[in-house]
Amino acid sequence: MNEISKRVMLVAGESSGDHHAANLFLELKKRDPKVQGIGMGGKKMAQAGIEIHYDSSNIGVIGVVEVIKRYGEIKHALNEMKQLLLDQRPDLLICVDYKEFNFKLAGFAKKNGIKVLFYVSPQIWAWRPGRVVKYGKVIDMMAVIFPFEVPFYEKENVPVRYVGHPSVDKVRAQRSVAEDLALYDLQADAPIIGILPGSRTDEINRMLPIMLKAAEVIQQAKPNVQFVLPQADSVSDELLQNSFQHSNIKVQAINNQFYDVVQCCDAVMTVSGTATLEIALLEVPMLVAYKLSFITYLLARVLVDVEFIGLPNIIAGKSVVQEFIQKEASAHNLANEILHILDDEAYAGSLKEGLQLVKEKIGKGGGSENMAELALEMLA
Repeated sequence: MNEISKRVMLVAGESSGDHHAANLFLELKKRDPKVQGIGMGGKKMAQAGIEIHYDSSNIGVIGVVEVIKRYGEIKHALNEMKQLLLDQRPDLLICVDYKEFNFKLAGFAKKNGIKVLFYVSPQIWAWRPGRVVKYGKVIDMMAVIFPFEVPFYEKENVPVRYVGHPSVDKVRAQRSVAEDLALYDLQADAPIIGILPGSRTDEINRMLPIMLKAAEVIQQAKPNVQFVLPQADSVSDELLQNSFQHSNIKVQAINNQFYDVVQCCDAVMTVSGTATLEIALLEVPMLVAYKLSFITYLLARVLVDVEFIGLPNIIAGKSVVQEFIQKEASAHNLANEILHILDDEAYAGSLKEGLQLVKEKIGKGGGSENMAELALEMLA
């Protein structure tokens, strides 16, 4: 049996967290090949060599109603992770995003004398800023990925480190646009529109039908238009087919090649989330659309104090790309915005300038490497 230097437990509940945790662990292994990784996550973490004790692909939900629907499964996963903490006694617990779940797990770990590093701060600047103090009680260190998050924690004397956004380094296409167009059999002289309905089952079921209806409107205006959908690992073919079968639009779903697919696009329809930032880093014009269940939306209106939902707009501190939320997220509005981008060269250019500003503001890269160094510090 191989000798183990340190045991690290990593817990992620969503597709973006799965990627971040996997990249962090790969960097950690470079520095300490004998480190062992265990925890909860998805395919990327497993591929990175982390021993997955609970597959999180079915519990990545957003919204109060959606969480209630999956409450039994989420609670079961939390209990499994608590038991794993007690059985394995890791030298460090790294909680990656998935805020409510990981907040509870961090508190349990702290009570049991296990060090906690929280990676990717919950968006406390939008959602209950008073929670900073509560997080301070259950963690040993908060690693933030945006420079503007640091003062929130420093103000309350919570240990914090700005590590840089992991997407800055990883958003790189593998091939040239010309090579990708040939590979995907796409025509360079016809518009290419990206459809990004998210990675969670609930948001795909809610947003993909709207985006496909928008695609029908776009196709009526531009019959030669081409539609592509970069398919995440966590999204099954069956889930997409549920919506595709009710539409006469031809969409080419391309698995696990997000950056190469997006760089081919003239414009993108996307839900809010990390994807908006990655599209911004590729400087591709986009719109951001989102619908929550009615109850979740009403609660969000009361609890969330933020002007924008799209990360490019939040980072820029102004409206860089158009956002369509709830009833505004209609097929008609989405189609009109995409057609505006395609038909108005000056408008598309202004969007790209705004996205360049976002790239400047997001700051340094090296997120995964800086996180690995921070983890090693804490392990020492």
